[in-house]
Amino acid sequence: MPWYLHLALRQLFPTGRRFPFFTLISTLGVALGVALLVIVMSVMGGFAHEIRHMIVDTEGEVQIVARGGIGDYPAVVRKVESVPGVAAATPYARDEVMIRFNDKPAYPLLRGLDLDSVERVTRLGRYVRAGSLDDLDDDSIILSGQLAASIGARVGDTVEVYSPLIISKLAADEVFLPRQVRVVGILEIGHQQLDSSTVYGTLRLAQDLYGLGSTVHGIDVRLNPGVNEDDAAARINAVLPEDIRALSWEDSFSDFLWVLNLERGMIFFLLLFIVIVAAFSVTSSLLISVVRKTREIGLLSALGARPIHVAACFCAQGLFIGVLGTAAGLVLGFTALAVRNDIVLWIMKVTQRQEVLRRFYQFSELPSHTSGATVGLIVVLTIAISTLAGLLPAWKAARLKPVEALRSE
Repeated sequence: MPWYLHLALRQLFPTGRRFPFFTLISTLGVALGVALLVIVMSVMGGFAHEIRHMIVDTEGEVQIVARGGIGDYPAVVRKVESVPGVAAATPYARDEVMIRFNDKPAYPLLRGLDLDSVERVTRLGRYVRAGSLDDLDDDSIILSGQLAASIGARVGDTVEVYSPLIISKLAADEVFLPRQVRVVGILEIGHQQLDSSTVYGTLRLAQDLYGLGSTVHGIDVRLNPGVNEDDAAARINAVLPEDIRALSWEDSFSDFLWVLNLERGMIFFLLLFIVIVAAFSVTSSLLISVVRKTREIGLLSALGARPIHVAACFCAQGLFIGVLGTAAGLVLGFTALAVRNDIVLWIMKVTQRQEVLRRFYQFSELPSHTSGATVGLIVVLTIAISTLAGLLPAWKAARLKPVEALRSE
């Protein structure tokens, strides 16, 4: 080991002392910053991971859309299912309606499902909390959980569904009565927007309400495990007419994902300042060390130490603190993630807010998903910042003249 690295270790961990106060405080500051970054980014990644599963479970990995709707959709479904990597496809119709129950109106999206193929593409059945998807027919609907609560409807109740065609029919002096349907299920996907603004019915019911005839708005596609969504969408587009396009779920929800990624990026950037603040404490401590050891630095220079080696001694101290703090922060962060749900449960019990997390964030447990790339970025940036924290003290130490340093009191 080079002498300047050995000297850096001896200054951080002097012989006969358990753990120097300066080293402890500097390492602890870096460790807390790393732990907070790991915890917050993992929880944010957990929410994004859960939302991704919700989208794929309810709409498949690929969505096929057309501006004017898809007319001969059975032929399109057959073409799509012949594409390598495609497991199944199901048509859907989706538009806004008004529903009313006990004079309480709501304006959700009604999504019409093809009962013969929907279960091969989506996993809606696993989200039904009351009733059953098997009971759905042309005279019934399934309400999302928060929507049902807002109008007070339960399984077995009859609600009125008003089609958007009512306005155009009234303009033509025609009468278009609301459709009375019974509620056969309550569905909770776990996403606040979907659970407060979605109604599920049959494809035929939706086509009747929207006046589509035999047209559908789009087709959802389920892929075989391990198939890349973008590659599959490109293969599907190769067999479709130019007016019909296939989009991966990431392209279909690009605006939502962009906002989510922006939020994660901003949180990462802001939390990184905790590590930067810890690095400033490392810099100040090393500067004090340079002042206190001025004569020792002068003696090293007099013995032939080159300025770059003197500077490397203090940069190495920042590097060692960064490595040690990063390792301790990773251990602390992953330990906290392992018991995160116990911590959240304890906080909710103490504050008497057991239902707040589920009501507003739609998760009974705090999700976590740690990306290897994110952890790697945290490690590299933290070690780099800690190493750079030693540059100013290193520069000051390297500029000391041996004669002046030896005369220092």
